[in-house]
Amino acid sequence: MAHQAGVHPQSIDLGLERLERVLDRLHWRQPSLPVITVAGTNGKGSVVAYCQAMLAAAGFRVGTFTSPHLRDYRERIRVHDADVESDALLWAFERIETARLSAAGGEVSLTFFEYNALAALLIFESAKLDAWVLEIGMGGRLDAVNVVAPTVAVVVSIGFDHQEFLGSTLEAIAREKAGIFRRNTPAVLGSYEMPAVLESIAREVGAPLKRLGREYSFTRHEDRWHYRGTRWDLPDLPSPALLGDAQFCNAAAAVAAVEELASHLTVPAAAVARGLQSVHLAGRFQVIKPAAAGLPTWILDVAHNPAAAGVLARNLRALPASGKTLAVCGILGDKDAAGVAAELKGCIDAWWLTPIEGARGISSAALAARIAPQITVPLHMADDVGGACAAAAAAAAARDRIVVFGSFHTVGPALNWLAARGMLPLPTRPEYTAAPGGK
Repeated sequence: MAHQAGVHPQSIDLGLERLERVLDRLHWRQPSLPVITVAGTNGKGSVVAYCQAMLAAAGFRVGTFTSPHLRDYRERIRVHDADVESDALLWAFERIETARLSAAGGEVSLTFFEYNALAALLIFESAKLDAWVLEIGMGGRLDAVNVVAPTVAVVVSIGFDHQEFLGSTLEAIAREKAGIFRRNTPAVLGSYEMPAVLESIAREVGAPLKRLGREYSFTRHEDRWHYRGTRWDLPDLPSPALLGDAQFCNAAAAVAAVEELASHLTVPAAAVARGLQSVHLAGRFQVIKPAAAGLPTWILDVAHNPAAAGVLARNLRALPASGKTLAVCGILGDKDAAGVAAELKGCIDAWWLTPIEGARGISSAALAARIAPQITVPLHMADDVGGACAAAAAAAAARDRIVVFGSFHTVGPALNWLAARGMLPLPTRPEYTAAPGGK
């Protein structure tokens, strides 16, 4: 991992040319099976998880690629509902390294994320799958995952994030994310309000539009909901297993995407329902109830931009606590920390700030300086995520709750801290251990 992080001079360098050169040397070809690609500012991981769960419930073997990871790099590449095995990753990395260093064409410099995406493509190619579900890492048009031609392309949401790479307006950001659209490939829009440029680009490239509230819709009835789409009418679906009102839109977008695979894969209504109920995704308004009396509830959410923080605030208000709400927060330096804090006004009774290491990280003091104008409650600083969790836990009463948010780099270490203290089960996710390429 350290080697891969240092090969390219920039940690983020959008573009497909380097990836395509290496794939050509690997003699890689586009997959002949169904592929769903999922872009958007927020909600991508949830949509990927729903798609995978519904297809798996129908008996299909699915490969999923997501990023970043929370606790283990292998979370990013999952095959047959299991984390990729270390030997398979090494096999893929060795092939990638040989190809990029080929003397015939000259050395190709790759970013850390490009290594990751290439490994996923090689592992999925060798795994005898029925479908792929791929999360776009950043933007869309120039993201490494966009080298794959999808069967269905989903844009879940549009909000402000990564403006230094994607543009300073919602229209510019939407234009980049619409770069995943292809001719004769359904373009699923997963939010009610989207920049008009998404529809314009879909029409320009000849991608059939599938818009929430138009070509597909849903209505809620207490703990059940009704999906209506281009092919399916599912009147009695269970609530999504992931918590929060936004998950209904995410689940509907996933159903709309899977529905478009009907000519390739048969997914019964019962499998849709089982998938919705069985899906699990750590760090998305994940509620951990105390195992013993006298302990607080923990809520973990990777919300890292103002739009996601707004969703987190609505979820907290919809699930009120009888005691106080304490925050453990760490946010990367290139994020709108003040905007995140502003969205959570009135939801938090005290904050514990933690630094994030690495080139994009900032100290707790720097984070405090950014958000202090938005905060009217006590603001504390810690040396690391574990220290912030420990301090918040020491200050919490039984009726309180502790909300950990701001980044994958905050929630992941918090999950490890909780697991080490017996408040979270140790990882039990299986590994996919079949040898690559049948070797």
